[in-house]
Amino acid sequence: MFDADGVVLTSDSTLRFRDREEVAHTLAESGFVVDEVRDAPDRPGREFVFVASRGA
Repeated sequence: MFDADGVVLTSDSTLRFRDREEVAHTLAESGFVVDEVRDAPDRPGREFVFVASRGA
């Protein structure tokens, strides 16, 4: 609820956590090549950063 006008916004989205292999597969299906997978600097071992480029 926003204090200024009392409007309430509700999110109907679903948060999904995918494993490393699923993300890499999805990237490959979309035409990307995974160049590197790093640990997120603030969450090592718990979150990944994918560095990918467009395949030829």
